[in-house]
Amino acid sequence: MRGQIIYSIFIAILLLPIVVAETSSVIKITYSSALEENDIGINTGAVSPDGENVILVGKDGYVHRISAIYPMDRSQDIELNPGTSKEFQDVAWHPRGNTALLTGESGMALRYDTYDHSISSVNDSGTVNGLDMTSVAWRTSGDYAYFGAVDGSIWKFSEGSGFEKLDSYGKPSPVSDISCHRTNNICVVVTLNDGIAVIGKDHHVTWMGNTNSETWVAVDCADPTLSECVAFASGLKTKAIHLNFEDSSLSYGKPTMMLTTLEGDLTDVSRGSDSSSLIHLTPFGLVRQQPITSEAYAQLIYSDVEEWDAVVSGRAIKLTWETSSLNGFIITNYGNIIAFEPLQEEGDNSMIFKAIGVAVLIAVPGTIFGLIFMSVPFYPRMYAEGKLRKVVGLPLVIALTIGVCSWALDNRYDFQIALEFHFIIAFIIFVIGHWIGYSSERSIGKK
Repeated sequence: MRGQIIYSIFIAILLLPIVVAETSSVIKITYSSALEENDIGINTGAVSPDGENVILVGKDGYVHRISAIYPMDRSQDIELNPGTSKEFQDVAWHPRGNTALLTGESGMALRYDTYDHSISSVNDSGTVNGLDMTSVAWRTSGDYAYFGAVDGSIWKFSEGSGFEKLDSYGKPSPVSDISCHRTNNICVVVTLNDGIAVIGKDHHVTWMGNTNSETWVAVDCADPTLSECVAFASGLKTKAIHLNFEDSSLSYGKPTMMLTTLEGDLTDVSRGSDSSSLIHLTPFGLVRQQPITSEAYAQLIYSDVEEWDAVVSGRAIKLTWETSSLNGFIITNYGNIIAFEPLQEEGDNSMIFKAIGVAVLIAVPGTIFGLIFMSVPFYPRMYAEGKLRKVVGLPLVIALTIGVCSWALDNRYDFQIALEFHFIIAFIIFVIGHWIGYSSERSIGKK
């Protein structure tokens, strides 16, 4: 009788309507401030490896450091003096976070030192003097950095050996971005009109065929667990680049994908807190691209920004970073610092969706577990015979398997459930298994 009651409870839970929350996350702007009252002309920025500081660079020699955690607090700002009025185009922190490279027009190649906040020329900077530099990135080991230039040339740099030109293929299109894999010494270079190249661990440059038909504007190696980077092109197009870590010449590009459900065009990309890419859109908007699934979700749409502030909505996003999931800040070219946080549905519908999601994660595997142990006499017999290894081992294995499945479902449908909760689910299923076995064994004994 008790077994029939348990069975009825599980069936009732299973028949609950399954409501899955929208997989696209939405953020809202909470407040903003400005670095200065006038247009600064910020071109880009970079967050330090420890996530505590941001360096911003731009026109007229503008270099400024702010707090990444409290960017609205002007008392934590550090005004840096590069000793030039030339325009900076890119900045890259060293992987250890003690220094950063800055580059820009007329061959600027400078180093910022966090120890005394000084900015000085790097070794052998005269080699690239007069050449407009567009991008810079350190490879993960921190022994070499790569610079890209407006004439399409690619340079490797180390403080010991200085600059050395790598690309001799005569591709004149400007280098628009460089990104390096987070765990391997391999980097991807994108150009405006000459396609995509991969720099191997031996500094060999391999150009990919059939990639010069798009206008590539950015590239990001967001997820350290994948052997891929993603390139972004004008026209809302993306291409995953599969990297061969041992032989970079065997790397290849996957089919180009188009983000058809989005409006506007992409201009750049920043790094999300969950190893995703945050795509900058024009007009003002943000999209999250997940490298593992290649799916993209709207984060902030233009109409919401326009409703909040019509003036700011006409400006360009230059940098975005998150301090936690869906919480962070946006920097515009003008110098606006904009804070955002998750958008909660009216009536707290998001909590309802999460509660239903949790119920589904527990009910579905729990019901399957119950049906298995109630229909198969093996488990109650093991209880009756006192065979502890099988009594404990079988539900333990199944409970752990269900815990992994619930974690996978959470990732797929973005319930945003803490990792610890999946262990709790596995423990609940484990206890249910013993309860079913014990109850069934007692029922068999009474008969």
